[in-house]
Amino acid sequence: MTRSLESRYDAIVVGGGLAGLAAANRAAELKLRVLLLEAGSGDRYLCNSRYAMGFFHVAFHPVTANASELREGIEAATDGTADARLTSAIATTIGRGTAWLSERGVRFIRGGAADWMNRVLAPPGARRPGLHWQGRGGDVLLRTLAEHLKQLGGEMVTDARARRLRMENGRCVGLDVNVAGRDVHLATGAVILADGGFQANAELVRRYISPKPEKLCVRNAGTGRGDGLMMAEEVGAKLVGLDRFYGHVQCREALESQELWPYPILDLLTSAGIVVDRFGRRFADEGLGGIFMANAIAALDEPDTATVVFDDAIWNGAAREYILPPNPNAVEAGGQLISRPDLGSLAEALGLPGAALQETVDGHNAFLRDATCRIWPERTRRFGPPQPITKAPFHAFRVCAGISYTMGGIAIDGEARVLDHADRPIQGLYAAGSSTGGLEGGGPAGYTGGLSKALVFGLLAGEAAARERASMAA
Repeated sequence: MTRSLESRYDAIVVGGGLAGLAAANRAAELKLRVLLLEAGSGDRYLCNSRYAMGFFHVAFHPVTANASELREGIEAATDGTADARLTSAIATTIGRGTAWLSERGVRFIRGGAADWMNRVLAPPGARRPGLHWQGRGGDVLLRTLAEHLKQLGGEMVTDARARRLRMENGRCVGLDVNVAGRDVHLATGAVILADGGFQANAELVRRYISPKPEKLCVRNAGTGRGDGLMMAEEVGAKLVGLDRFYGHVQCREALESQELWPYPILDLLTSAGIVVDRFGRRFADEGLGGIFMANAIAALDEPDTATVVFDDAIWNGAAREYILPPNPNAVEAGGQLISRPDLGSLAEALGLPGAALQETVDGHNAFLRDATCRIWPERTRRFGPPQPITKAPFHAFRVCAGISYTMGGIAIDGEARVLDHADRPIQGLYAAGSSTGGLEGGGPAGYTGGLSKALVFGLLAGEAAARERASMAA
């Protein structure tokens, strides 16, 4: 192994999640000599792809939809902030991408009644609270692709953490990596960065996302440290959209209990009711959905002080919908539902100012009765209509933001080539998956689908690296 790692490779991929394995497999299929480096240890190293529930969609549109519909879905989800090159790339590639997976032994089933649920990995994620990934779709996906890479002659080395990119005359020609405690320099024709986001790097999260990252629920594998992002920035890569993440609103008890993440989530409760800060006031537009609200909660000066408030009609309506709904799953898993016969006693139980909470609820209800009544922040209806809070008993969960992966990162073009600050490709350097930015995020924290993003740009990176090698050889 030591002799092999001191040899030259056509392409080296950093990261063994879906993006990295897709890139490595595609490059190997196109006759490149490929090495994949994964910082985790063992055959079942942890990463977000292994934890995934397994849904492939594009901004909650089915991957089988036509490219025009998918483009429109991304533009609507991100309020038009997505890079048009990336929007086009995912809209035109996701169909062949999922077909590519199927042809390599990855199995899909329908995961629900909604159209966007027509491609979910099998076996599907466990429909019970807490984290249960062993033998499920994401785990099987990675093991299937790792075996396929081996059959193609590609190499995969775990316990290998990339440290620094090597550049010559503006081209990436290798990288330094620590393998099981030993520093090694590797030469290559291309480096593909696919090591995920920076959600597990508290310093970067504090800089870009939340003043107190320690008060966010780590709704992820804890392995995304932003190594690729920082290495790319060091050699002149542009970074984009670093202030947004994909995640959900969780019970505050999820900060301490693994039984309360990744599911159940409280997103539909927040869209139907209201979310208030420690002063009993709304602070964001709940109608933009749970992913946006998770971002808004994370941005509070005290991210563990938000509360979702709702009535009994919502608790027995919206709270019983979606995947693993909070009624009854959150309570059964240890989430503390606080219920009182009136808003005054609910505020007292929550430690909130009673007059302020009453005024906030009254304003919410007045807005629903009369559309000309203004409230701040404004209330939209993108993820379901708000509902009145009038039917006793009144309920609340103390909540926190669960962060799964960061949406921003290395700027790339539609071929997954890393871009410099002048929007020019850096030769020999590519990136894919959650290490990249430019597709998701924007004001509404628009989500386009993490697995789809990883698959598409992993494939495109592998193909672009093969094209560049062929061009240089010619």
